[in-house]
Amino acid sequence: QVQLVESGGGLVQAGGSLRISCAASGRTFSSAAMSWFRQAPGKEREFVSAIRWSDGNTYYADSVKGRFTISRDNAKNTIYLQMNNLKPEDTAVYYCAAYRTYASGSYYASPKSAGYWGQGTQVTVSS
Repeated sequence: QVQLVESGGGLVQAGGSLRISCAASGRTFSSAAMSWFRQAPGKEREFVSAIRWSDGNTYYADSVKGRFTISRDNAKNTIYLQMNNLKPEDTAVYYCAAYRTYASGSYYASPKSAGYWGQGTQVTVSS
């Protein structure tokens, strides 16, 4: 059994910063990569960023490049998303996902590829 728990969401003004976390747990936890997705009301879940456990390679959606940074802590089975210069458009529920397959960035960008999901953490950016 695998559990993914997000934390760190909250309310922040435009231009501000926020750091969210996703902790993975479970005796059977094993993944090739983890990622962040987000979903705003009335919109489809969209890819934000991904990171591979083995080499630390990262992938970002164009909308967040230069503003968001994904990182990992292997010992803690935790990934982070540092979000800077937040915009109202970033408002969404942010979900953590884990993948069982080692693959390329395009694979991780698809929500259908994820094997596990967290419950999400709300990030609200006010203007």
